[in-house]
Amino acid sequence: MILTTQKPFEEIKKLIEPYKSVLVVGCGTCATESQTGGEPQVKEMAEKLHEGRSVETLMIETPCDERIVRKEWRSFKEKGKSVDALLVLSCGAGVQTLVETVGLPSYPGLNTHFIGKVERIGLAYERCRACGDCKLGVTAGVCPVTMCAKGLMNGPCGGMINGKCEVKGYVRDCAWHTIWKRLQEQGRLDLFRVTQPARQYGLEAYPRGIDALPAHAVIKGVNPVLGPDETAETVRKAVEELNKQKAEAK
Repeated sequence: MILTTQKPFEEIKKLIEPYKSVLVVGCGTCATESQTGGEPQVKEMAEKLHEGRSVETLMIETPCDERIVRKEWRSFKEKGKSVDALLVLSCGAGVQTLVETVGLPSYPGLNTHFIGKVERIGLAYERCRACGDCKLGVTAGVCPVTMCAKGLMNGPCGGMINGKCEVKGYVRDCAWHTIWKRLQEQGRLDLFRVTQPARQYGLEAYPRGIDALPAHAVIKGVNPVLGPDETAETVRKAVEELNKQKAEAK
């Protein structure tokens, strides 16, 4: 899930200071699980902001889903309610979806940190960096991008001693030592001897979208990303061909 923490209240007050009517929007999924944007937090935030202004509240199950946002916003408007701005208690994706869909100034009430796992309330760890080329199937479910302090795709490096990483003083487990142990336990140690290719940083070219990935659709723009088996030369030729087709169409 996407992990968030609440912004300092003084920062939030400054963001919405110009507005006389504000809608506090909560997230029914990740922010609810993080206890940063669920119903209790939305209610508490509304009570804090009530002085000197009108405050409404709205819970949206997934504020990052434009279809659901449109539906919920339409229902809100049908009740005859009107606001000047939104304070969104969700990740940054939710804030952007709301401002694009609703068309009103929308401000983040939370800071977005990472995609991770929750061990218990208040304790979470990063586990995914959305790199676009997942290797968990060959690394025994241990992500080398997030779990290795150096983000190595092959390891361990020379800084590992007794299964511990040199970064932060040998107190954290070495990701690649953990990968080796798990593969050994699973009887798949042959995978450890396979050299993994370098990360495809082209898959993280921003802004990203599913329709921009060659595996899902043809290359559409002048800034395509690399697929796992493509090179910069492949993409250059594809772009040239695309531009040629556009010129012929004119």
